[in-house]
Amino acid sequence: MSFKTILVCLTTETNAERLMKAACSLARRFDAHLIGLHTRQAMLVHPGVAVHLTPQSIEAFHDAQNRQAEQIRKIFEQQTAKEPFANEWRLVNADAGSASEQLVEQARRADLVIMSQADPEHDRADQSDIQRDVIQGAGRPVIVIPNVGEYTEFGNRIMIGWSATREATRALHDAIPFVRDKGEATVMWVTHSEKDADYLGRSAAEVASGLERHGINTTVTHWQNADIKIGDALLNEAAENGADMIVTGAFGHSRFYDFAIGATTTHLLKHMTVPVLFSN
Repeated sequence: MSFKTILVCLTTETNAERLMKAACSLARRFDAHLIGLHTRQAMLVHPGVAVHLTPQSIEAFHDAQNRQAEQIRKIFEQQTAKEPFANEWRLVNADAGSASEQLVEQARRADLVIMSQADPEHDRADQSDIQRDVIQGAGRPVIVIPNVGEYTEFGNRIMIGWSATREATRALHDAIPFVRDKGEATVMWVTHSEKDADYLGRSAAEVASGLERHGINTTVTHWQNADIKIGDALLNEAAENGADMIVTGAFGHSRFYDFAIGATTTHLLKHMTVPVLFSN
């Protein structure tokens, strides 16, 4: 398995250059076809407001959307101009009023999706919560890049959050192409009690052995502290181990304990310090 079609969601001028550096790095690494996607915002007109709109205000709105799209396209083309991999620019209209629907549809056709962490200061209204929508709706692994820092090389030392769930299993296998044959992985399992420790410990050891068979140098670690959130445990352990990417299931539910349910996923989306690969 490898990633041969990578989709990077370029939502704003603010995040476009930073995302492109990460996306180009991965497209180069996997010799992938890189698609840069921007959705042009639809103009939502509420009945009470429609009477106050003028042709000039409508035209100004569309002009602003076109200018933003053009600036993002230029960033995409500048970043890919000298790259060896195939690439293409896509501009689609969010006719339904929400960029999420278009992003999800486009993401389903890719092997890997790259998005930015939410930025309330610059994100458009129709981009609210798009990370959640794409992670839950696309059926593809989604890497979310933090708003702070540049990520031109990552995914060589990964921290895997293990909970013996469908979502965690999928995330672990989605991450294999990053570290196969020469990378390093830490499988981290978390408990807040001893109730399920035996089962989770054994399953973590087994999946670690499976990763070793792929040529991945793998270790297992366990975190048990009832006073620390699971999301913080992952972030802390990643920092201590020098991990350059966290891998986790997203928005799922464990029959043993809550691990990658909305609370933990949302915590990571808000407080991430390294790129995070989410699978659902």
